[in-house]
Amino acid sequence: MPARVRVKVCGITNLDDALAALEAGADALGFNFYAPSPRSLSPEAAADIVARLPGSTCTVGVFVNASRQDIERVAGRVGLTALQFHGDEDPAFCRSWPQKIIKALRVRDRSGAAAARAYAVDFILADAYVEDRFGGTGRRIALEYLEGFDRGRLILAGGLTPENVTDAVRAGRPFGVDVASGIERAPGKKDWDLMRRFIAHAHAA
Repeated sequence: MPARVRVKVCGITNLDDALAALEAGADALGFNFYAPSPRSLSPEAAADIVARLPGSTCTVGVFVNASRQDIERVAGRVGLTALQFHGDEDPAFCRSWPQKIIKALRVRDRSGAAAARAYAVDFILADAYVEDRFGGTGRRIALEYLEGFDRGRLILAGGLTPENVTDAVRAGRPFGVDVASGIERAPGKKDWDLMRRFIAHAHAA
């Protein structure tokens, strides 16, 4: 029997949402350090949350075109176990980090799989392409664009909700799924009922 899909709840901005996500069965929590995002938070705020989580929690920092020095500073301050690069970072930049690495790609056609193969990282997060937007758009990827991706390291994102995640997992067969806006009542504020249903549906798919 295939292993169940992993769920990353992204855009965590407060301790209550973080604990509710873990209680609902989230496998990883994402903290956004990209200032223009409505879900961004300071390293100090993130560190305060992470310090109150179980030590086994997978904590992912989301960065967009940040410098290596800034990323190392934030990762050390917060205690991140994984880094997600969601900008224009090239394959060389994504190598030689002590944390697990997720490289996000904005996929707009069938060339995404070839782009993904250039990155020697732990996971590839496939998000929908929207001009001048680095994720968080709520748009879905056409599943045919996922042809050729290594499903064992594929994290599917973009427009996922409790209503469509089951079909997306069954059709896309990813290692994991990533959700933010699809389980929110406002940007950065999770709807706990939507979150519970999303995680339950994803794990059962």
